[in-house]
This record gives sequence, C-alpha cells and structure tokens, in this order.
Amino acid sequence: MHDGATTTHDEGKGQYFWVWGALLILTAVEVVLAYKQVFQPVRMLEALMILSVIKSALIIGYFMHLKFEIAAMKWVLMIAVVACLCLMFVFFPDALRILDLGVR
Repeated sequence: MHDGATTTHDEGKGQYFWVWGALLILTAVEVVLAYKQVFQPVRMLEALMILSVIKSALIIGYFMHLKFEIAAMKWVLMIAVVACLCLMFVFFPDALRILDLGVR
C-alpha cells in the first residue's frame, strides 16, 4: 500500500485512456494475426503469447496500480509468475508424453 504523502503519480484519466487505446490496438493486432494466419503455428503462438504478456503487463501496471506500488510488492508478483511458468514447463512435457502414448 502507499500513502499520498510519500508518492506522487498522475491520477488523471488521460493516462488510462492511452493505456486502454494501446490495449485495444494490441487486441486488434492479435485478432488480425489469428484470422490471417500470417506465421507458422509455432511462430503464431509465440507472437500471440508475447502480445498477451505485453497486454497483461499494461493491465497489471496501470489498472491494478502495481506501477505505483513499492518494490517488494513487484518482486513478490514477479517471483509468483516465474514459479507458475516453471511449473508449466515441468508439467506440459508430461502431458505431451501422454498424448504420444494414445491415452485419452
């Protein structure tokens, strides 16, 4: 949490409209990429994942106000995200192995 005496940031609506506009443009790019199939499937997934990470960073930073939080709060969130990604990389190969065996 933060108090008004130690931190200052712009509370204006303009900044949020710019972020909202960026999110809208990124979503439009994702939709166009998905419908046009510009890349090969693996590259398409990578591009869409990168755009999704950018969008989530904007949402977390501005609409959830993490940009204005103390560094400890940011570190806790980043450690949790990295832990989730590591767990995904541990369990996804096992799921692919089951699909290769024909188990449904």
